[in-house]
Amino acid sequence: MRRAKRVRKFGVLADLWPTLKLRLETPRLTLRIPNDDELARLAELAAGGVHRDGERPFLTPWTEGTPEERAEHVLRNHWGCLAEWSVFDWYLSMAVFPSGSERPLGAVTLRAKDFPVTREVRTTSWLGLEHQGQGYGTEARTALLTLAFDHLEATDALTEVFQDNHASQGVSRRLGYQPDGISRDPRDGKVLVSDRLRLTAERWAGIERVSVSVVGLDTARSMFG
Repeated sequence: MRRAKRVRKFGVLADLWPTLKLRLETPRLTLRIPNDDELARLAELAAGGVHRDGERPFLTPWTEGTPEERAEHVLRNHWGCLAEWSVFDWYLSMAVFPSGSERPLGAVTLRAKDFPVTREVRTTSWLGLEHQGQGYGTEARTALLTLAFDHLEATDALTEVFQDNHASQGVSRRLGYQPDGISRDPRDGKVLVSDRLRLTAERWAGIERVSVSVVGLDTARSMFG
């Protein structure tokens, strides 16, 4: 008689998807993948506005459409990042929380293609209007870059910033990014020029920055290739 195969038991969802255990902590913030209730709050935050009327600092048209459509964009992006993940093309999307709170301030992403070969990552971020101008953007991106450079052994980080997005340009300069050409993207039938900026591991090592604690990476490391 054949002996029945033993099936491994998984106690929680994070046993099957280890990045759900990943957490980045700074003096003021915690970055992690949100649960369903927190995701709803994040979508509600985006519905309330990510930048002021008349501004267009992102390719994503945050001020166009209804608040419901902006909230739906957040949901689709979150679920898409999880569904399409592979070690060759991954997109880590995390909510940004004040330490000890379950009310998100915004979201950040760290993504890479062919990371085992290129060792190169890209970052994006947004914050709710009421949370801007308080240094949270710099602190959150510092957490992402700490994960990338100090724990995943990235060699380069790229970002693309509109030339008139002075807030994001300032964050990048403070963290040591340097000019790396331009990028051209279509928007509303026109070509939009952005500055492409690059931060190397060597420059990162010399930047003064806040401390960051990375929790839960051991079980998730294989997902990053």
